[in-house]
Amino acid sequence: MTSDPKFVDTSEAVSEVARIMARNNVGALPVRGEDNRLKGIVTDRDIVVKVLAEGKDPMAVHVGELVEGELHTVRADADVEEALEQMSRHHVRRLPVMDGPELVGIVSEVDVARRRS
Repeated sequence: MTSDPKFVDTSEAVSEVARIMARNNVGALPVRGEDNRLKGIVTDRDIVVKVLAEGKDPMAVHVGELVEGELHTVRADADVEEALEQMSRHHVRRLPVMDGPELVGIVSEVDVARRRS
C-alpha cells in the first residue's frame, strides 16, 4: 500500500495534475472535493483518453470533471484477499484504503503482487 498519498482537488486543472503525477512518479492520484471528502481517483489514462484524445484544453478542464462512477474502497483492516476480491469484482487496479472517512492509502495490483512474491 502507498500510505499518505497526495491529493488533488476537484478544482485543479488537469495540466497541473499531470505535472504533479510526473513530479511524484505516479500514475494515479486521489481526488477530493470542497468538503475534503474523497471523490475518486484520476489516472494518467483518464487524462489521455478523456482530455487529450478528445482535443480538450488540459488547462481549462478541471480534474473533478474526470471523476465519474461509483467509488470503491477497502477498509484499512482488510486483508490482501479482500482487496483482491474487491479489485476483481469492480474491475479496478487501485483501491483507496479508508479508516472510517479518512483516506490512509491506496493499494494497487502491483502492491498485491509484491506482497505475494
